[in-house]
Amino acid sequence: MEYIFTSLVPVFGLILIGYFFKRISFPSHEFWPMADKLTYFVLMPALLIFKLSNAKFDANSINFVLVSLIAIFFTMIILIIFNKISPTKNSSFTSIIQGGIRFNTYVFLALSGSIFGDEGLVLSAIILTFAIPFINILCVTIFALYSDNNKLDFIYLVKSIVKNPLIIGCVIGGAINFLSVPIPVSIENLLEILSKAALPLGLLSIGYALVLKELNSAKKDLIISCIGKFIILPLFIYSFGMMFGLNEIMISILVLFSVLPTAPSSFILARQLGGDITLMTSIITVQTLASALFIILFLKLFV
Repeated sequence: MEYIFTSLVPVFGLILIGYFFKRISFPSHEFWPMADKLTYFVLMPALLIFKLSNAKFDANSINFVLVSLIAIFFTMIILIIFNKISPTKNSSFTSIIQGGIRFNTYVFLALSGSIFGDEGLVLSAIILTFAIPFINILCVTIFALYSDNNKLDFIYLVKSIVKNPLIIGCVIGGAINFLSVPIPVSIENLLEILSKAALPLGLLSIGYALVLKELNSAKKDLIISCIGKFIILPLFIYSFGMMFGLNEIMISILVLFSVLPTAPSSFILARQLGGDITLMTSIITVQTLASALFIILFLKLFV
């Protein structure tokens, strides 16, 4: 029990502090969107470059990545099938999918680092390298199939991947590692300092983004999205992890990955491409709060 609290309290404590700062308007409402941009465009890429450039890859890493991608894909298929049986509005379904398959990068890296140390951070960064572009492709495809937005075409999809700073950070870090490019000590120290600021500021921004006043909207759709995220995806992840013969720490990190709340950036995509913004806000908030219970269960079973 003590280990559970030492792992969870710092992470979710920062999220709650961020929400408290929102309630008291500290330092200002204008500050946090700018802080979020700083984290997303500078600090998080620095963290990913720093960790991936020093990572050690092996043959098992391929199966590790495949398990996460296959499980995400099958979760989406199950949600599509369920929507055929019990349909909802197209705009709402795009939010259900985002809630079911996307994940919060900041919480993932903070928890994996807290629980598994540097090895956990590196393995998590490997998942990010492939899962972020893959999920982007799936989500934009779902919007193309279930909405009438004329922005959606192949060019938009490519831009959404190429312009993503987290993907850019993963690619740069992976390329430095693969090509054995030497990094000057001063640059490496700079990246390390920037990376240390990424997760605290990112977690505070998550707390600021929580919206509790709209939690009564579309309860059925909200529940379906949470079932996809916290039950279907973890079952697929664990089953495929065992099937592919992954080691204990890889399976543990994958299961942790599967019970994370959806990404706050889901709201941005919903707003840009015609999704159900109110439902998406509710899904983000409920999953962020509910994920603590599933992470506690994960810690009891896998750590």
